[in-house]
Amino acid sequence: MTPTIATLSAHNPSATQADVQPVRALGRADWRADHPLHHGGLHHPTQARLLGAVRILFGLFFLVNLLLHFNPAYAAQFMPDMLRAARATGQPAWLGHWVDQVLAVFQLVGPARVLALMFGIETLLTLGLLTGLGFPALGWVGVVYELVLWSTIGGLGGPYVSGATDPGTAIVYALGFAVIVLTRAWQGASWWQGQARAPTRDALRLAFLLFGALWAFDAWWKWQPGFLGQMASFLSAAQVGQPGWVVNWIELFILVMQSIGPFALAVLAALTESAVAISVLFAHRLPLKWLRVALVLGLLYSLVLWTTAEGFGGPYGPGFTGNKGDVLGTTNVYGIIFLFLLAALWRPRRPVV
Repeated sequence: MTPTIATLSAHNPSATQADVQPVRALGRADWRADHPLHHGGLHHPTQARLLGAVRILFGLFFLVNLLLHFNPAYAAQFMPDMLRAARATGQPAWLGHWVDQVLAVFQLVGPARVLALMFGIETLLTLGLLTGLGFPALGWVGVVYELVLWSTIGGLGGPYVSGATDPGTAIVYALGFAVIVLTRAWQGASWWQGQARAPTRDALRLAFLLFGALWAFDAWWKWQPGFLGQMASFLSAAQVGQPGWVVNWIELFILVMQSIGPFALAVLAALTESAVAISVLFAHRLPLKWLRVALVLGLLYSLVLWTTAEGFGGPYGPGFTGNKGDVLGTTNVYGIIFLFLLAALWRPRRPVV
């Protein structure tokens, strides 16, 4: 299914010899020599399979979202939810005008046709993620589609008032599709047939830069009084409407928070997000070992957020979830992007002489 990958990056034309010959232990000054963000090198088949496995995981999440959207309750609430998101207190007036124009187009075309088109796009994206077919073109479709959702039913992630914590859900999904394109993650574990190539150094750097900018935005909001002074309320709100086991799980973290102190835990969260943002933004400045440590820290932190402050993306009901756009969550996709970047950094071990 996956073709043998043996194409050299234009940034590292001598990678063939480096892959077949032992290398001497690198000195401190030479840590960039095998760094993917400095030398693209070979796109190894194992690396391609790792990237493909993460893409399939993303596809499984997307499949669950699609099944949630097929519920008639989702279709019935889609346009009212769009209006509420655009006209919420604190949203800019121009966003309401934009959504009014979008809804006018929907009425002209017919709401049923628009929803059918949306479901068709989401079905194609799901199949593409699971099989690798249709990429990279389908990846760009995913980016545009998610950005349209972000600017309409997602309300651009706002309103950005006291207590805001992130830029919303759909923009993170858009970034996930962009990372697939930039890392060429459709090549491994897929039905795609073609000449496999390594992602370029500049493409990898752009993937890190975009994700780092997202984390920097998140971190900035965590330093605001609306977050630092309301840490307890975020966890308590995540318990509302949840099944008992989720309530008990979040309660465990509330007890930890109370033992540490809500303000101290909020500062720790802000420090963690700031450290992750800096590490990802300046990934090319970090030795590979420490960059991987930072990515694993970000992955674990994202999973903790998804299972506590986001309550596993719940509560769940007919055609809705606890997230804008009625999807499984936001920080779980952060975790998936961390896995993409970790897979992109994979390099075969070389014998040291």
